Amino acid sequence: MCDTFVATKSATASGVAIFAKNSDRHPNEGQALKYFPAADYAENARVKCTYIEIPQAPHTHAILLSKPFWMWGAEIGVNEHGLVIGNEAVFSKIPANKNPALIGMDLLRAALERAITPREALQVIIDLLEEFGQGGNCGYDKELYYHNSFIIANHEDAWVLETVGKQWAARQIKTAYSISNCFTLGAQYDMASENLVQLAKQKGLTKSASAFDLAKDYSDFVFTTFGKGRIRRETTFRQMEEQKGNLAAESMMAILRSHKAPNFDPQNGITELDVCMHSGFGPIRGDQSTASMVVYMDKDNPIIFATATSAPCTSIFKPIWMDTARQLDLGVDPAGEYDPASIFWSHEKLHRATTLNYAERIKTYAADRDELEKKFIQGAFDLQNAPVKERADFTAQCFREAAQAEAEWLKRVEKVPARKKFLYSMAWKKFNHRAGME
Repeated sequence: MCDTFVATKSATASGVAIFAKNSDRHPNEGQALKYFPAADYAENARVKCTYIEIPQAPHTHAILLSKPFWMWGAEIGVNEHGLVIGNEAVFSKIPANKNPALIGMDLLRAALERAITPREALQVIIDLLEEFGQGGNCGYDKELYYHNSFIIANHEDAWVLETVGKQWAARQIKTAYSISNCFTLGAQYDMASENLVQLAKQKGLTKSASAFDLAKDYSDFVFTTFGKGRIRRETTFRQMEEQKGNLAAESMMAILRSHKAPNFDPQNGITELDVCMHSGFGPIRGDQSTASMVVYMDKDNPIIFATATSAPCTSIFKPIWMDTARQLDLGVDPAGEYDPASIFWSHEKLHRATTLNYAERIKTYAADRDELEKKFIQGAFDLQNAPVKERADFTAQCFREAAQAEAEWLKRVEKVPARKKFLYSMAWKKFNHRAGME
């Protein structure tokens, strides 16, 4: 489960397009920020993706990925040309392929490595999809199979692409748009595969070509309904619509932190799923927001604001630039077990402690979080045209200050009594045991 959205330059206060995504995955599924430099490859070279090999491109662009540790692909990424992509799991009446193929995260990474513009990236994904298909287990510590949708954007162009097996439809985004774990395109799209409508007719999903509606005809009921994809998508879309013309990096971060209940408590309920997602008891609440990213898509030098940690409401967005990403040092890469040398896992102590009395414990540091993040954002914009070394030093300073602040906040949090509810505690006892965090 995830939420991805983009505001084109016509919808922002600065006239610069902004992208945002929460990656929602298993709470113990370590996700790292990883930089891969540009590279050239020999003729006939091949690359091993998560499950299958495909022909390697002669040249791959430099990329920065937010990447679950066990897969080749990524949930969110940016390349050296300012191309940004985020994907979503979508569920169809036509079952997803369980046989090894390319998973959506592989398609995302391949497009970033091989394309310069959104339109080129769109074509890369379409070509790979039609040749190799999508399929294979996309879950960590469980089996989960799904189709994929994508938002693909840069400073001047943005597209939404929705897929079912090898079928697809795409629409150019004009102002602001969001996707979640549901189909959104309906009958409004600019491009589509030749058999998209025909397949729906063959399967009895639509009565005729004139009546075809992708979102209505292809969507499954169970995962789309209980995953709350439509509700979360409405939340992000509505907030962007309300702020259209005034959207900024800060407002996109605020949307990623959305909890619909004013008295939000992650220990409540077994079906509640927000944009800022927290795991709990039961099969519906198995995921949480394990990484978040906002990209200010400046034409000349995009600024990437990433948490590199879970739950944006307990995290701080730190600035990175593509030409400084090579120097990014975040300690060891996280895996599926607790390791304090990883920024992902060191933050988990704060995050997991906060949820044990969320309303009172978040108060001990929320104002400081906002103040420190505001300082990082302003500093990044002030340094936008500064030399590479100065910006790289600032990024390193932001990550150090954030780590120091979180260590202090954990001390404050632990002074506030915990308040544990039975089902929530039972779920997290299991998560913590598997992570080695008892």
